[in-house]
Amino acid sequence: MTRTVYVNGSYLPEHEATVSIFDRGFLFADGVYEVTSVLGGKLIDFAGHAARLQRSLDELEMANPTTEEDLLEIHRELVRLNEIDEGLIYLQVTRGAADRDFAYPEDATPTLVLFTQAKSGLADNPMAKTGMKIISIEDQRWGRRDIKTVQLLYPSMGKMAAKAAGAHDAWMVEDGVVTEGTSNNAYIVKGNTIITRHLGHEILSGITRTAVLRMAQEAQMKVEERPFTMEEAKQADEAFVTSATTFVMPVVEIDGAAIGTGQPGDVVARLREIYIDEMRKAAV
Repeated sequence: MTRTVYVNGSYLPEHEATVSIFDRGFLFADGVYEVTSVLGGKLIDFAGHAARLQRSLDELEMANPTTEEDLLEIHRELVRLNEIDEGLIYLQVTRGAADRDFAYPEDATPTLVLFTQAKSGLADNPMAKTGMKIISIEDQRWGRRDIKTVQLLYPSMGKMAAKAAGAHDAWMVEDGVVTEGTSNNAYIVKGNTIITRHLGHEILSGITRTAVLRMAQEAQMKVEERPFTMEEAKQADEAFVTSATTFVMPVVEIDGAAIGTGQPGDVVARLREIYIDEMRKAAV
């Protein structure tokens, strides 16, 4: 089945979709993106993704080519046209096409593209039963990680380093403490306390992160937003990551050291259950 994608106001077969070679997303990574999950044909936490998109655009002084209401309808239409029951929608906004110049162009029209990916097993991911293995790498990204830009080469390098080491992902370390995973936020659990890096320019404010921390507090779990070291992580009772497509995913090994019992723990399992249940109820 050929996917239908969205490009600058038009729904097109994917093989007919094109973007200018002068687009600044291609030339400068001058663009931002969001990924919204779909469960049961409905969008998970769409309002959160739309709000973060606007923040990213504002931080880069980039115009928003659409309204939140229109964007919601585009998402829903792509779900319908591509018959997505479980999967994701990728959205990207760039500053648009212009002659190559480091200075922002004054008259470029933003580029807006969206496409779907069908992914069965988001809610029933087998890895939730076995857990992830991760490695640590030095965080060598630029300083504004709070903006969700398309500058993803170093995270890709981190994914490949993890793959080469026989692991699933990497946690990045800066000044001796963990920032985040290559495409997720990182957490450890000690007793009834969930510990994760505080927000700032160093990490992305995850939409799933926000929901999970709220749900954890509602479930009478203690939350500490502070830096933690890899050594502290290795001594934790449990560890996990969150993202729009993994939801809440246990981590059972860090740099070869087993976390807790070496099996997914009860706290993470409960958080995953709560998150998926609540998000299904709130989906649009």
